[in-house]
Amino acid sequence: MPTEHPLLDIMEINTDIETYLNHIAETTYPFPEHDSRCQSFQVVVDDQRWFVKHSNIPQSVTWLKQAVRFHTAVQHEALPQLHNAFTTTDGFTLVYDWVDGEGLRPERELRADEIHPRDKFCALPAAEIIDALNVIYDVHVLIEKRGFIAEDFYDGCIIYNFEKKRIHLYDFDHYHPAPFINDRGRLYGSSRFMAPEEFQKGERIDERTNVFMLGRTAFVLLANSSDSRDDWKGNDAMWHVVKKATHTDKQLRYRYVQEFVSARHTAIADF
Repeated sequence: MPTEHPLLDIMEINTDIETYLNHIAETTYPFPEHDSRCQSFQVVVDDQRWFVKHSNIPQSVTWLKQAVRFHTAVQHEALPQLHNAFTTTDGFTLVYDWVDGEGLRPERELRADEIHPRDKFCALPAAEIIDALNVIYDVHVLIEKRGFIAEDFYDGCIIYNFEKKRIHLYDFDHYHPAPFINDRGRLYGSSRFMAPEEFQKGERIDERTNVFMLGRTAFVLLANSSDSRDDWKGNDAMWHVVKKATHTDKQLRYRYVQEFVSARHTAIADF
């Protein structure tokens, strides 16, 4: 009889998550508590690493279950695969593939002699940054096709493997079925990436909102968060595409993520 895997083959446990993980595996705690009040762990079972995310806060549990719906609908090689979800005595837990690389917004405190990973990424050749952006955009074209809208995407959702030149995206707890109405005023996220309607209660959050976020992502990664043309590492055509994507009047942006990405690919052809 095959042995039951302690992370992948369970539906519920009758204890708290830390007690369980310490019992079944080698567990490290490299991540502080998230803003969402989730806990994250690196767990090693039979020499294989897993990323385990847990919460016992009702609102955070709702978000984790929302992530299950998202990952059921959206699969892409740049997204760590969600392998299992189970309940604990007081919460809910997700089990993902472990991804090697550096988070562009590390949650640990950097040493005095360390370069910030985002600065390290932004210093890469423009062609390598553009390749990474292409993956981010391909993922969000797929997300749009699957009927979801992003909330709370920012550089903290990016892991980059500098050695292999591979990008991974994670933390999709706040991706909603499209569209939705802003019922809170300021939504979750980094203001560096957020469209004006994400601060305005009653506004519709839709594909044009995601176009803005993806345009801002280009400014953050290709100009190290600067809006100055002097800091832009792309060409003029790409600049104009991104400026249109991030227009404060959402009606003047591209209507769909796919439309924005197609315009960008045309602009890249002259790079």
